[in-house]
Amino acid sequence: MRHTTTDPVGDEMADEGGVSAVTACATAEREFERPSRRRFFALGVSMAAASVAGASTAAAQQTTKQTTKPSAARDMVKRLLQRAPSTDFDPFSRQGRVSSKTWDSTLTKLVRRVTNGVTEDELKLAQTLGYNGYLNYQLGFNKIEDGTTQTFVSQNYPLLTQSVEELYNIDQGMVVRQLTEASVYRAAFSKRQLYERMVEFWSDHFNIAFPQVNYLKLIDDREVIRRHALGRFPELLKASAHSPAMLEYLDNTRNRQRTLNENYAREVMELHTVGADGGYSQADVRELARVFTGWTLTGRGNFTFDPNNHDFNAKTVMGQVFPAMPAGAGAAGKSEGDRMIDFLATHPNTATFLARKMLQWLLQYEPTTAQVAAVATVYTRTQGDIAAMVRAILSPANVAAAAPKLKRPYTFMLSSLRAVKPVVTKVSTISDRYLRLLGQPMFYWDPPDGYPDHADYWAGGLLQRWNFAAYLTTTSGELTMDINRFVAVNTPEGITAAISKELFGGEMPDRLKGQLTTYLAAQSTISQTRAREAVALALSSSAFQWI
Repeated sequence: MRHTTTDPVGDEMADEGGVSAVTACATAEREFERPSRRRFFALGVSMAAASVAGASTAAAQQTTKQTTKPSAARDMVKRLLQRAPSTDFDPFSRQGRVSSKTWDSTLTKLVRRVTNGVTEDELKLAQTLGYNGYLNYQLGFNKIEDGTTQTFVSQNYPLLTQSVEELYNIDQGMVVRQLTEASVYRAAFSKRQLYERMVEFWSDHFNIAFPQVNYLKLIDDREVIRRHALGRFPELLKASAHSPAMLEYLDNTRNRQRTLNENYAREVMELHTVGADGGYSQADVRELARVFTGWTLTGRGNFTFDPNNHDFNAKTVMGQVFPAMPAGAGAAGKSEGDRMIDFLATHPNTATFLARKMLQWLLQYEPTTAQVAAVATVYTRTQGDIAAMVRAILSPANVAAAAPKLKRPYTFMLSSLRAVKPVVTKVSTISDRYLRLLGQPMFYWDPPDGYPDHADYWAGGLLQRWNFAAYLTTTSGELTMDINRFVAVNTPEGITAAISKELFGGEMPDRLKGQLTTYLAAQSTISQTRAREAVALALSSSAFQWI
């Protein structure tokens, strides 16, 4: 699942004593005196490593399952993450230097957190509506006209609307391809960007690996995640608890009175609600598993309660007492599970757990205690209103003070697509091939905790990002970038200004402007190939890797 590379900059920086990020950047600058794509990329690697040094210390405190030997560059980044963050950390400047030009607008920072990538049009909309108006606009996603995206999806991915009975007999490779491609297209091009960001968040929170459940994941995406992404968490949790895909994925379909399976009972507390330190014991896990006995599937994958496999004896879970029922109580036994879902949804530890996780997703890796408490209070007061929590998280004060976050591979891909705005006929190559090469294939994360959301896990894979940028900026049958948007003024300064406007919302760092201008000036008459390479290099730059 992970892909690593060895690069000369990373090897150089991984000696026993370590090389400072500032020194590495200086070395790369000297190498950059003669323009070349390889040297430009080497500079990007070292600058990205230098930037990570001050981003966060929280990510380094988590243990991450590695499936391959870490590259030298990733080892170096992890060491840097263990240092205290710089108070003036800026992804656009060398460590320790104050940049003369940064993403300094609070409104622009809001757009970067609300969307999967800043665009000139999105910034103009935000400037027109103002801070609160733009946030309210995105939160009211159902009112946003999104016909172009919906038409493309309905015409190209007809399986998304089919029932379990219809999907059962269809090739499962086709099912997952349509689900993945539709998800990528929506996330990149839908005008309902905040909604799509929350769809991704909840897909990780209630993670289900497609290979373990097949077409049931498509049903879950439609009926659970997308239906409730900006609704109320208690309803989302209840929908997930009744989801055939979730019950199959976490083995509750094999949870019976005489053969208990504790997987769903454990994860619904540890990962979905109160958190690992949420005040439950192993005895509570076992008792909760007894509560959920009989929650299973029928037919091709429809939820049902089977009283013949339910434990009607007395139970106690986290202080909640369930008296014994007569064996003939039948469907009444299901009410025990429904009662526990309601209990977990309203538990104070659930409010805190979700507040912290949503803050980390939308704002910064290490939210303050006060921020967590404030958002948890909103959760309790509104009975789990997700939109109200998002509004509290993305307050002007919070956004203005937020530290940068490193884009995960999926976000990097989406932000690149949004910036380049290609003519799209299909997205099969990027959905199937490039997400795998980048290290984040959709719906294939096997553990139930979802793809990691911390910088050190994603610090590698820079070469893969560069390769994707090169692919995206080269004309192809599926995605065609209009280079004329960037060469209307065919001078080094003119092309650089166009790249700044299209990729950075007009806020490209001065240092990167100088580097691109130098690269373009190497040709007396700038060819379209050189201009395409400049766009790819801007996508590969360290500045573009952050939100």
